[in-house]
Amino acid sequence: MFKKILIANRGEIARRVIKTARRMGIKTVAVYSDADARAPFVLDADEAVHIGPSPAAQSYLIADKIIAACKATGAEAVHPGYGFLSERTSFAEQLKAEGIAFIGPPVNAIAAMGDKIESKKLAMAAGVNVVPGFVGEIDDTEHAVRISEEIGYPVMMKASAGGGGKGMRLAYSEQDVREGFEATKREGLNSFGDDRVFIEKFILNPRHIEIQILGDQHGNILYLNERECSIQRRHQKVVEEAPSPFVTPKMRKAMGEQCVALARAVGYYSAGTVELIVSGADPSGESFYFLEMNTRLQVEHPVTEAITGIDLVEQMIRVAYGEKLAMTQDDIKIDGWSIENRVYAEDPYRGFLPSTGRISRYKPPVPGWAGDIRGVDGVRVDDGVADGGEVSMFYDPMIAKLITWGKTRDEAADKQIAALDKFELEGLGHNIDFVSAIMQHPRFRSGELTTGFIAEEYPDGFSGAATSDDLLRTLAGIAGFMACAQADRARQVDGQLGDDLDPPAEWHVRIGGATHLVDVSEEDLLVDGEHLNIGLEYTPGDRLVVADIDGKELAVKVSKTRTGFKLTTRGASHTAICLPAHVAPLAAYMIEKVPPDLSRFLLCPMPGLVTAIHVAAGDKVEAGQPLAVVEAMKMENILRAEKAGVVKSVNAAAGESLAVDAVILEME
Repeated sequence: MFKKILIANRGEIARRVIKTARRMGIKTVAVYSDADARAPFVLDADEAVHIGPSPAAQSYLIADKIIAACKATGAEAVHPGYGFLSERTSFAEQLKAEGIAFIGPPVNAIAAMGDKIESKKLAMAAGVNVVPGFVGEIDDTEHAVRISEEIGYPVMMKASAGGGGKGMRLAYSEQDVREGFEATKREGLNSFGDDRVFIEKFILNPRHIEIQILGDQHGNILYLNERECSIQRRHQKVVEEAPSPFVTPKMRKAMGEQCVALARAVGYYSAGTVELIVSGADPSGESFYFLEMNTRLQVEHPVTEAITGIDLVEQMIRVAYGEKLAMTQDDIKIDGWSIENRVYAEDPYRGFLPSTGRISRYKPPVPGWAGDIRGVDGVRVDDGVADGGEVSMFYDPMIAKLITWGKTRDEAADKQIAALDKFELEGLGHNIDFVSAIMQHPRFRSGELTTGFIAEEYPDGFSGAATSDDLLRTLAGIAGFMACAQADRARQVDGQLGDDLDPPAEWHVRIGGATHLVDVSEEDLLVDGEHLNIGLEYTPGDRLVVADIDGKELAVKVSKTRTGFKLTTRGASHTAICLPAHVAPLAAYMIEKVPPDLSRFLLCPMPGLVTAIHVAAGDKVEAGQPLAVVEAMKMENILRAEKAGVVKSVNAAAGESLAVDAVILEME
C-alpha cells in the first residue's frame, strides 16, 4: 500500500481523506494557501506545504505547485478531493508523467465525462437516456436565442465545464436568455477556465437522482445504490439522502445498469457519480435522463457510506494502488436511511446572501470525525473549521456537513432536527434554522420532492420554521426561569443588590406576539397558571440549555439580550422580552424607536466585489432595471431598482470590495 499521499484540496474533504488514510496507516501531506495557514486540515496532516496566496487560481489550481509538494515530501499519490483539480485531465496527465499515482479515474474517462457536451454524445452512444437539447458549441447570444426557441421554453443554460451549481441559468423567455447567456459564459470562464455553454430542455417537476459508481482497474464496476439530491437552491444541493423515497427496486436496477454501461464505455475505475434527472410527473419513474458524470468523490458521499457500510475514500485509495474490489454487486445492500444537510455560510433571513467572516463560536453536536462511518449514535459531522476560524470569500461557503443515520427515514430526519438544535455556530449568518425547517416540513416528510421544493415552499423567503403555541408557551417558561436565575445571580454580586433581596418570582414574558405570566418557585414552574412539566438546569452564561419536557428532550440555543433572551430551537429564533411583574406595566410608556428610512439607498446585500455599475448620477431608472453587479462566492448577483427614480450619486466603482450594507448608490 502507499506509504504517503498528498491531498490536493482543503477544508472538510481534506480532513475526510486524512481520517481514512490515518486508519489505513498511510502518512498524509496537506497543501495550503495563505487563507488556510491555520485551518484544521493543515494541523491534522502529518506534513503541510504552503503553495501560495489565497485565491485558488494562485494556489490550489496550480498543478506545478502540487507536484513540487509531492516531490519535496515524497508523496507517492495524490487524492484531489472534489472541485479544484479533481476533474482536470492535464493534472492527471502531469502526475502520470512524474510517476505519481492519481487517486481517481483514468485520464480518458475524466476527459470524456468532464466535458458536458461530449459526455452527452457518449451517453447517447452507450444507450443512456439523455435530455433533449443542443449538443454543440453556441456562437453568441443570438444563436442561443434561436436554439432556445427551437427546443421550447423553459431551457437550462449550462457552462460546459461547470459544476457545483455554478455556471447555470434557467430561462423562461427570450429576455432571460439575452440576460443570462453572457453571465453563464463569464461564470464558466471565471470558475472553470472554459466559456463554452450548452442548452437543454428543462424538465418540469424534476427530481435529481444520482447513482454512485465504484470500479477497479480489473474491469469490475458496481453501482452502490442511489442518492436523492432534489432539494437545491440555485442548483446547489442543500439536502441529500440515501436511498431515495421515490426510487423503486425496479428503477434502481434500471438506472444502475445504465450507469454501469456508461462507466464501462469509458473504461472507468475509482469512485464516480452519474447524475440523472427524473420526471416527477411520471409515476412509473421510467422517464429518467442522463445529466452528467462527476469523475470524483461527491460532497454527499457520506450518505452512501452510511447505508452500505463502505468507506468510499478507502476504496478509491485501494483501487488507485491496483487492488481488486473486495465486493460484488450482490454484496451491495441498503441498511437503514441516511440524510445529509449542508451547513452553509449564508443568511436565509436575508435572502440566502453569502455571509463571510470570522466564526466566533463553533461547537457541533458531536466532534467532527468522532465515531465510525455513521458517527456517534448515528450522528456524523464532516467539517473543516474551528473556533476563531474564518469563512473566506475565496472559497465555497460550506462550513460543515451534518449526516445522520437511522433505521427509517423519519428516524434519520428526527436525528437531524435534534442535532441541528445543538449545533452552535456564531459570528456569521448560516442556514441551520433553514435546514431544520426543511426536516420538519410535511412535504419533505411525505417524500414528494422536486428541485423546485425551496422556491415553491418558500416563495417569499425564509422567516423561520412554523412554531406551535405549545412550543412558544414552553419557551416562555424557559425564558422566565432563566430571567429569574439571572436576577438571582445579580443579587449575589458583592455590594450591589444585597444578599437578602430575593429575585422576582413573577415574570411577564413576551414571545411570538403574546405575553405569558411565568411564576417561578423552588417547587414549581407555572405558565399562565398552568404547571409546566419540565426538567431544566441553567447557569447564567450558558449558551445551550437542554430541557426534559414530558420525557422528551428539547435543546435551545440561548443568547442574552438587553431585555431578555434570543432563543433558537426547532428551526426558528424567538426574542423573549422578560420583565418582572412589577415592572411590566411601565413598558407601555416606552417610546418606540423608529428605524431610519433607507429606501433611497442601494445597499450591498453581502460582502463582495463590485464587478459592474450600470448607471451614473442623473440617470433615470425603471423598476427592475439592473443597477450594479456584485460577485460573492464566485456567483454574480444582479442588483435591480425596486422602483422608478433618478440616481442622485454613485458611491462605489467596479473593482471595489464592499462590506455588507455599504452604500452603492443613492436615489433622488
